[in-house]
Amino acid sequence: MNTITLEQIINFLLEAPMFAELNGVELSEIVHIMQVQRVRAGTAVFREGDPGDAWYVIYAGEAEVLKANEFLPTQRICVLGPRSCFGEMAILDHSSRSASVIAVEDCTVFRFPRRDFDHLLSEGNLAAYKLIYEMAKVLSSRQRKITQDLTEALAAREEDRLRSATLSVVQGQSLSE
Repeated sequence: MNTITLEQIINFLLEAPMFAELNGVELSEIVHIMQVQRVRAGTAVFREGDPGDAWYVIYAGEAEVLKANEFLPTQRICVLGPRSCFGEMAILDHSSRSASVIAVEDCTVFRFPRRDFDHLLSEGNLAAYKLIYEMAKVLSSRQRKITQDLTEALAAREEDRLRSATLSVVQGQSLSE
């Protein structure tokens, strides 16, 4: 991919939900700390357990989120495309990475280093606070989806348990006329 112009970056971010509430001045303050990173297909943007040192927005390409499990093979959580953000939990709680993000195809991502973002917050930068609010909304939405998925999985498991119990009772009974 060729060089990305500042105008392309600004237009792209203005269309990304995470940045929708920022005005031009605020957006330029955020772009000031942004780094453009190119990631080849099959390469990790970061791996589960790595230090949470930045959050990202995909400009071009796709990446998959993978979660390790000691009892099962690594699971694909989702595939992210352009305008998707990821890595924001590390910005909020300074924790290590909870999953791996691997480029499915060549990607260009915008990287926002935590140190620089924290500096904006410590200065009382309104744009940084607006982005924290947007991150909270994204995480809240994801949590609602996870809660719904878990509720459905538990209901299906209970339904299977009841079906098995009922079947064993029915099979244990002899029918007579």
